[in-house]
Amino acid sequence: MKIDWEPLRPILEEGEKFILTSHVRPDADALGSELGLAAILEDAGKSVAIVNPSAAPGHLDFLDADGVVHKLGETIDANRVEDADVHIVIDTSAWTQLGDLGTILRRTSAKKVVIDHHVSSDDIGAVEFKDVSAEASGVLVVELADALGFELPKRAAVPLFAAIATDTGWFRFPSTKPSTYETIARLVALGARPEYVYRMLYERKSVGRLRLAGRVLGRIEFAADGRIAYTWVTQADFKDLGAQQADTEDLVNECLTLDGTEAAFIAIEQENGSIKVSLRSRTGLNVAAVAEKFGGGGHRQAAGTVLPGPVDAAVKKALAALLEAVDQKA
Repeated sequence: MKIDWEPLRPILEEGEKFILTSHVRPDADALGSELGLAAILEDAGKSVAIVNPSAAPGHLDFLDADGVVHKLGETIDANRVEDADVHIVIDTSAWTQLGDLGTILRRTSAKKVVIDHHVSSDDIGAVEFKDVSAEASGVLVVELADALGFELPKRAAVPLFAAIATDTGWFRFPSTKPSTYETIARLVALGARPEYVYRMLYERKSVGRLRLAGRVLGRIEFAADGRIAYTWVTQADFKDLGAQQADTEDLVNECLTLDGTEAAFIAIEQENGSIKVSLRSRTGLNVAAVAEKFGGGGHRQAAGTVLPGPVDAAVKKALAALLEAVDQKA
């Protein structure tokens, strides 16, 4: 369903100071969409700050070469965030995904806007511009620019390309449409180089990341006659192998490469003892509904939530919920 962007026009025209925010552990779609929208607004003469509840993973550093993305409490304080006319939340509309920035959003008098493509949603008191059929939030930023007459700056090309390429699985997910390639062609014409973006995203792995992949994939277990595959990561794994939290990215997708597997999840122990669970599906199974049972959410085929530890207890909970969903679908 296409978005009517006209209600956003007066908000952008009247606002002068903007804060752009996305979810904890921002991925390339979140970060790229923020940077793309920031470039558009800055070219329109607006003051813009990008402030996230957690730092971006190291492999996305090339998107923010100038270091303009802030982490709340480190390079920018709450007072600066509250002192805004408009606060735009991109690539999420869930309180649990906003971390400490959620506290600021609850009390700020700034106008709140959500730009998102996820199914799961909370009422955060914002004007929502949401299209759950959109393949990436980066696509929505391009649509916004086109609908409201903004030019796409050249410096937005790489971040938006990365946003769309990653959230479509490099154009292999079912969400990819003919229009996706048209948008990508425009970004390439603006200066995005696919070979450069791919290399920066996927060909700078550390030894720790490769060793972690070997250990985690080596412990994959199965359920429902192989229809479900799952694995887990502990803090001890990170320490033993010299790996980082970001090194778990895409490991859950490897589980879906197994013949006969319909759904998968990975449980990752966080530093605070909580367990991040990422769920994936390559059938009609709605893993967002599974995640929502635990206060999480996402897309039908890619979702996540956070469970209390320890790891083995979280794995049992996630597996039971996924087994129930698989049984209902059968």
